[in-house]
Amino acid sequence: MSNKAKATDMKEDGQPALMPKLRFPEFRDAAGWESGKVDELVDTVTPPKKFPTSNYASKGAFPIIDQSQTAICGWTDDHDALIQEGLPLIVFGDHTCILKLIDRPFAQGADGIKILKSRPKLEISYLYQFLSYQPVVMEEYKRHYSILKEKTVSFPDSKTGEQQKIAECLSSVDELIGAQARKLDALKTHKKGLMQQLFPREGETQPRLRFPEFNNAGEWEMKSIGQLGEVVTGSTPSTARAEYYGGDRLFVSPADISDNRFIEKTKNTLTALGFGETRPIKANSILFVCIGSTIGKVAQNRHQCATNQQINSVVPNSDNSDGFVYYALSGITDKIANLAGIHAVPIVNKSLFSSVELAVPELPEQIRIVDCLASLDETIFAHTQKLHALKTHKKGLMQQLFPSPEEVEA
Repeated sequence: MSNKAKATDMKEDGQPALMPKLRFPEFRDAAGWESGKVDELVDTVTPPKKFPTSNYASKGAFPIIDQSQTAICGWTDDHDALIQEGLPLIVFGDHTCILKLIDRPFAQGADGIKILKSRPKLEISYLYQFLSYQPVVMEEYKRHYSILKEKTVSFPDSKTGEQQKIAECLSSVDELIGAQARKLDALKTHKKGLMQQLFPREGETQPRLRFPEFNNAGEWEMKSIGQLGEVVTGSTPSTARAEYYGGDRLFVSPADISDNRFIEKTKNTLTALGFGETRPIKANSILFVCIGSTIGKVAQNRHQCATNQQINSVVPNSDNSDGFVYYALSGITDKIANLAGIHAVPIVNKSLFSSVELAVPELPEQIRIVDCLASLDETIFAHTQKLHALKTHKKGLMQQLFPSPEEVEA
C-alpha cells in the first residue's frame, strides 16, 4: 500500500478531495473519494414478519437475528418469515446500535432493528466496515436510526474495486479476531468446567476430580469465610477533601474489578493522608463486591490498597492460600449474591458474608489447585492480550484506510 495521494485532486467546489492516508498501490492515482448521507445511500428492508422472543426456538433451519449482542439469538423453521433477497444485508440495532453483516437467509427477531440494503454506489461490506469505524454512540434507551441515517459516509468509486479491496482487507482481520475470540471463549469454558471438577458441589465435601497425591486425603472441612481470614469492609474518605485524592495509593471500587484475577490499576487513588482515613487491605487479599448491581465481582490486590464500602475483603490467615480463597469464592459468587435478596440496592453485609460456608482442603492441596488454575489463567491472559492487540491493529488500519471523521464531515 502507499500513503501517497494526489495533492491536485479537488472537489467541484474547489476544496481538496477526500483522501485516506493509506491506499493500495493500484489505487494511488485514483480519483478522490465521494461522500453522502447514509439515508441517501441505503434502502430499508421490511421483513415478512417479526418473531417475539417467546417464539425463539433453540434449534431450527434458519437463524433469528435481533439487536442483542449475540450473533444469532434463536432459530426457526418458518420459511415464510425469511429475509433472503439482496444478501448480504446490514442489521442495525435501533436501541443498542449493534451492527451485524448477515450473508444468509434469516428471520427478524422481536422489534428494534433496521435492515439496510445498499444502493449501487456502495458495496454493503464496505458500508459495514465504515459504519463500524464511525459507530453511533448509544444514548440510553432511545431510537438511534435517526442519528445513523444522517451520518456522512466517504467512499471511493465502486467501479474501481477499491471499496471491495478495503472491505476484504478489514474482513480478513475480523476473521482473525473472531478466531482468537473463539479460542479465548474455549479456554474460559474449559476453566469453568475444571473448577466445577476441582471444587465440591453444593452439599458435598469432596471434589469429583482430585490430584493423585490427594486421592486418599479424605473429605474437605466445612469452614465459614470468616474462618479463612479477617473480613474487612471498606470505607470511603470524604470526597470533599481534595487533599485525600490523587496520590499513589490504590483505592478500589467495583468498577476497577474485571474478569482478570489481579487488579493492576484503579480509577481513583489516594494520598497518604487519604489512605490514613481508610481500612488498609494487605496485598494478596480477596476483594468481593457485596453491595449494588455488580454484587459478586471478585479479584485480588497485588499491592496494599483501600476499598470503598461496597467491597468486603478477606485477608487470608496462614492456614489458607490466598489464591485458593480467590478461586473458591469465584466459584460461589452466585450463591453469595443470592443472599442479598430482591431489594432496590442488594446487599450482603459483613456478618452474612462472613458466615457463608464452603468446603476447604488442607493447605498443600489448596496450593496444588491454585498452581493448576493460575497456569490456566496465565494462558487466558496471554490470549486476551493477543485479542486486544488484533483489535488495536484493526482500529489503526481503519484510521489509515478511511479519511478522518473531521474530513468527512467538513
